[in-house]
Amino acid sequence: MNASDNSNVKGNSGSVEPVKLTAREVFQAPAVKSFIIASSALYVGLMLQAATLGKHIYDITGREIDIGWLGLAEFLPVALLVFVTGTVADRYNRRRVAVTAMIGELICALALVFYARTNPTSVAPMFMIAVAFGASRAFVSPAMRSIAPMIAPEHGLPQMVAMYSAVWTGAMIVGPAMSGFLYAAAPWIAYATSAGLTALGIVLISRIKLKIISAPTVNTERPTLHSAMEGLRFIFRTPILLAAISLDLFAVLFGGAIALLPVIAKDQLMVGDVAYGWLRASVGIGAASTAALLAFKPIRRHVGRSMLIAVGVFGAGTIVLGLTHNYWVAFFAVMILSGGDMISVFVRGAIVPLVTPDDKRGRVSAVENVFIGATNELGAFESGVVSQLVGVKSTVVGGGVATLGIVGIFWYKFKQLRNIDTFDELSTEETTTK
Repeated sequence: MNASDNSNVKGNSGSVEPVKLTAREVFQAPAVKSFIIASSALYVGLMLQAATLGKHIYDITGREIDIGWLGLAEFLPVALLVFVTGTVADRYNRRRVAVTAMIGELICALALVFYARTNPTSVAPMFMIAVAFGASRAFVSPAMRSIAPMIAPEHGLPQMVAMYSAVWTGAMIVGPAMSGFLYAAAPWIAYATSAGLTALGIVLISRIKLKIISAPTVNTERPTLHSAMEGLRFIFRTPILLAAISLDLFAVLFGGAIALLPVIAKDQLMVGDVAYGWLRASVGIGAASTAALLAFKPIRRHVGRSMLIAVGVFGAGTIVLGLTHNYWVAFFAVMILSGGDMISVFVRGAIVPLVTPDDKRGRVSAVENVFIGATNELGAFESGVVSQLVGVKSTVVGGGVATLGIVGIFWYKFKQLRNIDTFDELSTEETTTK
């Protein structure tokens, strides 16, 4: 569904009026229901495996740096394959691309099951499996994100984006919680459960029928670097898209306080491991609660301002977290900043596919995935380095202040983003500067 299909929804005054469609109505569409349930299984399995693998590696080596190497092993394939994965998602059947890549994830999960049953003493094979998993994940993400606009009912994409976000944030709570019980029984049981959930997701995604958005055309051109980079070029020549993606990018880069939660809990709040665990869980609780609210009451008006204000709330929450020595103040500050981040993710998640033509969505999603994913890693790195120099409190508070400064700059610099009223008014033709 292209945004231009909705451009004729106007009131008597000639202004665009939002079309009201409930989350329940959107979810009742068979393809949407299968997609959301499949995503739930896939992401719970993903979070379960991630939490288990990190702890398993640390239990084997006892070195914190190995957890960082694990993250790098999973991220590097996404960055290196960015121009390939987006092109594949745009040139081939996205459902088949997603299913094929998920089979790769399933094979990696099964490899972890078999390796864990050997009572391993080396983590090198785990890193190799992580690289293979990251490569599979690199193809899954742009394909899955490009499927959503193809199956959403007309005017139902914002609600679907909110449900998709709720699934992701819910998995951030459920997956790690499951890992604790399953890992205690045996690491291979946790990996096997993740493999089972991935298999369920594969079956459900395989049954989805995609709508034809436009008349099919036969692309006889060979893939080239110029074609692969079209997603990046399209972002830079589309002011709304550039603003929405870069706003999140800078906010995560400067507001990387979540990476410092272990230090904040121990040295600033003076709490133990259990309290730290709940503080870390408050990230998912705040995000999931906000996503659930958005699914049933999505933002319909003042979309651009809502995104900017939400990032401002993220920055303010970060400042409170850096200043407080009270555990409960910190707990709710993390919930609030995570809620602000989720609103920003929701708005960006709806803007990107609506502004992007269908034939470029895979490549744009791949670039966006690397941009946002890279800043999560870079934000954690930046926070760690700066805290060594000036201290944790100065780093966290300074990051929050910098985030508020970024919001102020974007408010005046990118008026086209600030002035977006409804999602229905977005048009691929009107928002792109040739």
